[in-house]
Amino acid sequence: MIGEELKIFSGTSTPALAKAVAKHFGQELSSSKVSQFPDGETRIQIQESVRGADCYIIQSSCNPVNHNLMELLVFADALRRASAWRINAVIPYFGYARQDKKVQPREPITGKLVANLIQIAGVDRVIAIDLHAGQIQGFFDVPVDHLTALGILGGHLKETDLSNTVVVSPDVGRATEARRLANYLNLPLAMLYKRRNSPTETEVTHVIGDVKGMRPILIDDMISTAGTMVRGIDALLQLGALPDVRVVATHPVFTPPALERLSHSAIKQIYVTDTIPFAGGHDRVKVLSVASLLAAAIRNVHENGSVSSLFLD
Repeated sequence: MIGEELKIFSGTSTPALAKAVAKHFGQELSSSKVSQFPDGETRIQIQESVRGADCYIIQSSCNPVNHNLMELLVFADALRRASAWRINAVIPYFGYARQDKKVQPREPITGKLVANLIQIAGVDRVIAIDLHAGQIQGFFDVPVDHLTALGILGGHLKETDLSNTVVVSPDVGRATEARRLANYLNLPLAMLYKRRNSPTETEVTHVIGDVKGMRPILIDDMISTAGTMVRGIDALLQLGALPDVRVVATHPVFTPPALERLSHSAIKQIYVTDTIPFAGGHDRVKVLSVASLLAAAIRNVHENGSVSSLFLD
C-alpha cells in the first residue's frame, strides 16, 4: 500500500484547510473542478489520472450542509468510476450527527442515513474529528478513524494561565472529553446537568462539582446558537464562579445569534478550530488549525501505521 500514489482533493467547504494539509506533504492539491449545472446540480471533474491511487477528499458537511454533503458523494462517485484504488473521506466536521437516535416516535436517524449514503457512493474509509456522538462510528461498515482536537486545543491552553481553573462539561454526553482535557491540563472537573426543552433549547438544572471562586473552561464539540453555552455560564456565575470564562469547542458552527451571545461579559476567550471556516467578526474568537492532525492521520493511514497514537488518553 505504501507504494500507492497519495492524492489529496479538496471540496469547496474547507479549501484553506485542505491546502494546508497538502502543504504538510510538500505537494499541491490534486487537480479537480467543482461546478454546478444551471439548475444547481453538483458537477465534479477529476482533472488528472487517479487509477490505482490512494485518494483523500477533504470536505466538511457544514453550511450549506446539503450542498456540501452532496458534493462529497459526487466526488467519491467520480473517483470510484475513475478506478481509484482507495477512496478516503476526510470529514473534519460531520453534519447530521445530532440525530443519532430516536428520541421521539417517527423521527429519522440521520447519522445512519448519511453513513449509508457515504458508503454507497464508494468511500472505503472515513476520517473525522470530534463526532457529536461517538456511536456514529458504528453506523459505518468501513473503517472510521475518529480523531480529536483536544490535543491541539489543550496544548494551546497549557501556554496560558491556568491558576484557579476548572474544566466544565456542558452535559453528561461531553463528560468523557472534559475528563480527558482536565487530566491533560491537570485541573479539576465539574459538570452541568441540563434538561432539553426542544431540539435546540436546553435548561441547566444542576451543577456537579466545586466552581466557587474558580475560572471555568467550558468545553463542547460544537457551538451552534451558543444558547446552551450562555445558560451554562450564567448557572456557573450564580454558584460563585469567577467572570473569567474560556470557551473551547472544535466546530464553530456559529448559527445566529451565536456570535452575539458569545459577547457575554464573562467570556474572555473562545478557542475553536478550522474544521469549519470562520470569517471573523468577533475579537474573542481564536482559531487553531487541525491541518497537522489531519496530515498525520492521512500519513499514518497511507503508510499503514497506527492512528491511535494521535489520540488523547
